[in-house]
Amino acid sequence: MKKKVTVVCLRETGVPEEVARVEQWELPPIQPHEALVEMKAAPINPADLNVLEGKYVIRPTLPAIVGNEGVGVVAECGSAVKDLAVGQRVIAPARIGSWCEAYVADAGELVPVPADLPIEQAAMLAVNPPTAWRMLHDVVALKPGGWVIQNAANSAVGRLVIQFARQCGWRTVNIVRRAELAPELKALGAELVLMDGPQISKQVRELTGGAELLLGLNAVGGDNAREVARSLSPHGTLVTYGAMSREPIRIENGLLIFKDIRFRGFLITEWFRNASAQQKTEMFAQIVQQMREGGIRVPIEKTYRLEQAREAIRHASQTGRTGKVLLQMN
Repeated sequence: MKKKVTVVCLRETGVPEEVARVEQWELPPIQPHEALVEMKAAPINPADLNVLEGKYVIRPTLPAIVGNEGVGVVAECGSAVKDLAVGQRVIAPARIGSWCEAYVADAGELVPVPADLPIEQAAMLAVNPPTAWRMLHDVVALKPGGWVIQNAANSAVGRLVIQFARQCGWRTVNIVRRAELAPELKALGAELVLMDGPQISKQVRELTGGAELLLGLNAVGGDNAREVARSLSPHGTLVTYGAMSREPIRIENGLLIFKDIRFRGFLITEWFRNASAQQKTEMFAQIVQQMREGGIRVPIEKTYRLEQAREAIRHASQTGRTGKVLLQMN
């Protein structure tokens, strides 16, 4: 007898809380190389809302189960699966479809996570922490005491950048749009917190004493991204990993000609697609160690049951939140 599970699916795009549907879907039979994973928790990320709206670059074939990360427990293994055990906590970093009670996946897609990591934090381990970690470590060889500048500093990725940078001995310039965020970000380890505006690059030079600044992280776009690029030292790199303003980056000729500023993008899904199983395991081990040693946590504002998905999506769509909105299963 086939097993049915509750899922949150998308059949047509539109207003997120209106198009999300809670349905019963049948699970496929488990093949020898596959595992059955019972989901425990999953966050609602901006990318999920964009998928529901039909505005995300990666568009699943409809109907599709929504959700780009979450944590579960292995409930059953196929006969050929050797590296997983029933009861083991796992995440599936490159898989779409986490807003469900359970799913069947190729065992090679699953990455074990420590059982002592709080379940809510484990649910948010596959997207934001790796994004912050890889951008800090893969783009520029930062020196001890080196500087990083970022916008959207109060976002989940932004907060992780601050905390990871602090533990690695790097300093951050953080751009926000609300002054009341400054004390909170400084408590996390932010060196400088600046309000968004047309003179950011001038402020950065003054407040850092003209220090070398080779890495900029952009999740906004538009004029804000231009100011971040202007703040960079010659041969610096601006990494774009989001586009909250939905405005294009304005690249000035002088930044290219006279400062040789490099512009590149980053998508954690692409990194996972090309990384080996060993690289993934090693990275998550480093991230979890940093989270333990530094007490790093992604704040959570509220948790909803899976059946309350529409209410949860409505909450996650609001501005001014102080933490993530999570869906809880089983």
